[in-house]
This record gives sequence, structure tokens and C-alpha cells, in this order.
Amino acid sequence: MPCPHYEVSVVKRSQGESAVAAAAYQSGEKLFCAYAQEVKDYPHKERITHKEIMLPSNAPPEYADRQTLWNAAEAEEKSWNSQLARRFKIALPRELSDEENLRLVRQYCEEQFVSKGMIADFAIHDKGDGNPHVHILLTLRAMDEKGRWLPKSRKEYVLDEHGERIRLPSGAWKSYKVDTIDWNDRRYGEIWRHEWELLQNHYLEQAGRPERIDMRSFERQGIDLVPQVHMGAAATALERKGIRTGLGELNRQAAATNRLLLAVRSVIQGLNDWLIEIRKKVTAHEIVADPKDYDLASVLMAYMELRKGERSDWSVSGRQKGTVSDLKKIAGATVYLQQKDICQSASWARHSIPPERKSGRRKRRYGKTKLA
Repeated sequence: MPCPHYEVSVVKRSQGESAVAAAAYQSGEKLFCAYAQEVKDYPHKERITHKEIMLPSNAPPEYADRQTLWNAAEAEEKSWNSQLARRFKIALPRELSDEENLRLVRQYCEEQFVSKGMIADFAIHDKGDGNPHVHILLTLRAMDEKGRWLPKSRKEYVLDEHGERIRLPSGAWKSYKVDTIDWNDRRYGEIWRHEWELLQNHYLEQAGRPERIDMRSFERQGIDLVPQVHMGAAATALERKGIRTGLGELNRQAAATNRLLLAVRSVIQGLNDWLIEIRKKVTAHEIVADPKDYDLASVLMAYMELRKGERSDWSVSGRQKGTVSDLKKIAGATVYLQQKDICQSASWARHSIPPERKSGRRKRRYGKTKLA
């Protein structure tokens, strides 16, 4: 099953981050950062199978150079808490070839980012451990037709009823900020994830693969399982060395819980199928007119009589053993359903015994365990 990992973050100067450093890490290159006046170099063991910068038509051609591009992007940001770039880390389907994954990433970047005016710098990493992924770094500012960076926002003044600007006690004019681009709108997180799902599934289909990706959470998919957390490079490296981490423990607990849930559901499904077969068998022999009109205990008793009739040519010992076996199975199923509080909120019955079985017997009342 393709991995749905899709991580988006913003490179922030307020957190000591740098767009040049992010580009150096994902590309595996040594890049000089003019803002920090130092070389950014992050050697790692991941194999970089491809790296590329995709420019919109109005971008200066010199921005095809990674160091030039990201130093220029950082130079436009004057504030100590500026946002410098948007960063993606996305798992690639290992069911596709390297060439197919490259086409997938290019098409995704072109359709979702470059066509909107962003510059996309991406690098595909693959250590050969079954976890290929792509890093994408995007510019946050738009450009004019001459390739000059545009402001992220503009100031608009608040006007009074006469159309005049309002002066504050500080002497400044009352104003508010208006974004010139909407790339930071939170709705794009959902849009970009969904478009990645659609495009990835398209490539899997084109490759003749049966696998499909679903980027929705378990909750949105209606899957009642415990999701695991993303480990990250540091925790994964420690786990591979045999060092247990907090994130690793969370995932182990989630996996154990999910195994238990699946096992319980399997047992419940088996019980449900068994009870349905009993109901069909009882109905086929017309022991009760309509099983859905009677409680579970009535149908099970009818089933016991049916089983007794099937053993009429058995020896006494054999009939006794068969009856004991059936009783144990029915008792075990009933106890399990009661202990797990399964299907006890509604009745399967009218709490009555069929008229043809009332003669010579005291009327019984049974619980509300539902058959199906």
C-alpha cells in the first residue's frame, strides 16, 4: 500500500531557520548563505536520485542556480521573523519506477505551484530501503512580468463615514494588512493534499498497479483504527540501532491495539456468520415461522432440536456428546457477546415462542441479544 505521508511546513527566520540551509540539505550541495555569512553543508546518507528547479515563465533565468535563487529570496525578507519558504516532504509510491515518480513530481509541481507563479526546487531521495520521498521548497513571493519580487501584503487605511482616514492616538493612521497572494490560506493544505492523491492514483492506474492512496485520516475514511505517528529521521535512526524512542513506543502501542481490534472484529464476524447460518437453517426446516420475529434464545433452542433430530440414528453416547458440544458453543458465543456488550441495545425478538411450540410448555422470557 503506498505511504500517505505528506508533510508541509514553513521555513521561519524566527526559529533560526534558513531557506538556503533547507535547499542545501535537500539538494546535498554546499551553499553560501549571505544572510548568515556562512556555508551551509549537510552531508547525509540518503541517495539523491534527482534534483531540479522549476521556474515560471516570468522568473529570471539566473534563478535556475540554487544558491542565487534562495539568497535572493532571503534578501527580500527584512524582518527578524520573516517567513522564507514553504517546505514539503512527501512519500513517493515505491510501486512506480524512478522515471514514473519523476514525471509524477514534475507534473504535480507544475500544476499546483509553478503555474501559479511559485518557483519550485525539488529533490528526490531514495536510500533503497523502500522509502523514496521528495523534498519540495517553494518561494512565497509572487513576481511581476519582469521577474521582480512583489510585496506579500499591502497596507489599506480604515476610513470614517466621510471617507477620511482615521488617526490613532499615537499619530499613525488606522490601517490593516491585506495579503497580495493567497498561498498562505489554510484551505490550500487540503487542496494540495487532495490533488496529490488524485495525481498519484492516476499514475498508479496508468502503470497498471492495483494499489491506491487515500490521503484522508482514518476518522474521515470511517476506519476505526488507531493511526500511527510519523517517526522522523532521528527517531527512525535510533530505532534501527535498537534504541527505543517515545515515537517508536507510540507506534508499537498503536500497532498492538490495531491487531487486537482486528482480532476482536474477526471473532465477532465469525459469531455473526455462525448465527446467520443457524437462522437460515432453522427457517429452511420451518421450525419457526419467521426467525426475525423471535428472540435469539428461541431460535437457538429450535436449532438444538433440529440438531437433535439430525442425530436420531446416532448412539446414545454420540447424541450426548453432540448435544454437549452444541451447548458449549452456544453458551460460549452468548457469554462472549454479553461480556463485550455487543448487540445488546436492540431486540431481535418479540419475546415470544412460536404458537406451534407453546403446547405443554411454560412461556419463557429471554434477553435482548440481537442475532444479526
